[in-house]
Amino acid sequence: MTTAEPVTRTSPYQHYVYAYPHKTAYRPLPDRPLLAELWASEPKDALSLYLHIPFCEVRCGFCNLFTRIGAPDGLTGAYLDALERQATAVRDALGEGARFATAAFGGGTPTFLTAAELERLCDIAEHRMGADLRAVPLSVEASPATATADRLAVLADRGATRLSLGVQSFVDAEARAAVRPQRRADVEAALGRVREARIPVLNIDLIYGIDGQTEQSWLHSLDAALTWRPEELYLYPLYVRPLTGLGRRHPAPGPRTGGDPAWDERRLTLYRAGRDHLLARGYTQHSMRMFRRADAPPQGADDYACQTDGMIGLGCGARSYTSGLHYSFDYAVDMHQIRGIIDDYVAGDAAGFARAQVGYPMSPAEARRRHLLQSLLQADGLRPDDYRDRFGSAPADDFGPELERFADRGWLTDADPTALRLTPEGLAHSDAVGPELFSPAVRTAMAAYERK
Repeated sequence: MTTAEPVTRTSPYQHYVYAYPHKTAYRPLPDRPLLAELWASEPKDALSLYLHIPFCEVRCGFCNLFTRIGAPDGLTGAYLDALERQATAVRDALGEGARFATAAFGGGTPTFLTAAELERLCDIAEHRMGADLRAVPLSVEASPATATADRLAVLADRGATRLSLGVQSFVDAEARAAVRPQRRADVEAALGRVREARIPVLNIDLIYGIDGQTEQSWLHSLDAALTWRPEELYLYPLYVRPLTGLGRRHPAPGPRTGGDPAWDERRLTLYRAGRDHLLARGYTQHSMRMFRRADAPPQGADDYACQTDGMIGLGCGARSYTSGLHYSFDYAVDMHQIRGIIDDYVAGDAAGFARAQVGYPMSPAEARRRHLLQSLLQADGLRPDDYRDRFGSAPADDFGPELERFADRGWLTDADPTALRLTPEGLAHSDAVGPELFSPAVRTAMAAYERK
């Protein structure tokens, strides 16, 4: 197997890898294959369902997700109409025997929808797709401003087991610096409403590396979050990406320019302080970003453990995974481009929704690479026996040079002979480990991607 050339960049912050291949490697599919053919021979007894809502009340300065600010009158309803048409076409393509083991609503901000529209979203998942939301883990993303009592009541009643609240900082000045206008008092009120709704798992997202943030203010935000005893916390390093609000203000040093060593070191310092703070307070680390309270109820597979296929994504911004193809709709960051893609989606018909439009074919070599990458970025690591059972070879046979480099840097531990695991320092460098495992073909496609 051909291995990737070493990445020469030394920045620990290159890419946040939650799925592989990266979305910028996707291209329009000239044959636009029928979904019925793509899924005909795929296992369908434990699928994952994801519904994407591409609307937010504001767009944070760091955000490069597929979402637009606000929605003209009637657009959310028209979007749900299209989502229902797509769901019907996809369910028909899956045929008999399709069963869902997990579900998630993301965005954007799903709770941008009204309570009545959230009811309809759940109806689409249940009645059109056949997902039993009260019987499987259901994760929903929300913002403090949209986590209202009526919306939360709908989600709790329909079976939501996890609510992820994007707080980012409990310090008002830091929130403004990240172009996320909010007041701590409003955040605290939203957290109170989430707890009153009795959704079993509360996750709080926080960001480190914001302009003006110090170790003291970072720990202050962590302590403010810990007051609510969240079952989960995600700690994200700040990235400043092209075409985002912060990216327009001041283009950040990044992978193409070699990174900013001072900013890298500041983020690493804050990460280590936050990690140690949570570990000392009864949380266990599941990945570079994810920390879970030791007594939290289980949620099934971790959100970003994507070694397996069988993902069904509905809506703009959603991806679907089969063993042979990862596919989605078009992707953009620029607001004008996003609006155009949403308009095209809203106008879509059943015939169009029955075909894959944009994607990346998965070769056996890419499947091996994906399994290694996604497993290694979890704290539990990769079990070579599982890898051998699936692919018929050992990880060292396929990726020996890469694994040797990680070991030489102190990023791999040999303490457990039954697993390949990153050391604590390796986990801290997950955003460098992941990109170093990208294949040459994926890197070439990403480099040729025209940002829009």
